[in-house]
Amino acid sequence: MSSTEKATIASVVEGEGELGALPVLLRRLLYAAEVWNADVLPPFHVDRGRLVRQGGIESAVDALARRVPVDGPGGVLLLIDADDDCPADLGPALLRRAEATRPDRRIAVVLANREFEAWFLASAPSLGGKAGLDHGLDVPANHETLRDCKGWLTHHRADGNRYRPRVDQSALASAMDIELARRHSDSFDKFCRDITYLISGKRGD
Repeated sequence: MSSTEKATIASVVEGEGELGALPVLLRRLLYAAEVWNADVLPPFHVDRGRLVRQGGIESAVDALARRVPVDGPGGVLLLIDADDDCPADLGPALLRRAEATRPDRRIAVVLANREFEAWFLASAPSLGGKAGLDHGLDVPANHETLRDCKGWLTHHRADGNRYRPRVDQSALASAMDIELARRHSDSFDKFCRDITYLISGKRGD
């Protein structure tokens, strides 16, 4: 993209914490790519069950695509938790449905494996002292198969408080080491590569 083009990213998320945290991550990636002229729209919140049902993702993509200029860089991003689904199966299936709905827009579908907070665990050493977390954290070996990443974050707090997605997620997204998370998490690495695709039309390495 040229320095004068504005990249617009519209997104849909399933969790309330991602409403604040996703724009933080997007802006960090855009700045790292030296994209200064960008419009990161507030995410659209849709329940996961509604989104994956027939017609759900189609409706969300169609609504978001209307907010992204057809002739400029950017596109539509859908970010949900994989939960017990296989990202390699559900992700491509949702992407096919989304692209069939609006083939005139760049679209990316990312499934955090198993949940958004797994990306924080993948960068745990960089989060010591942030949002009440202990210092000296290590990346847990099972961070992408752990069923309760939110519980892990609560257990590793030094202040005795529970992890609160709506309060803590944005702070951790701002502090996490992006490259460390990419090395340890395939789903986060895909997220980063998909953002490169949305803003440039090229798949990231």
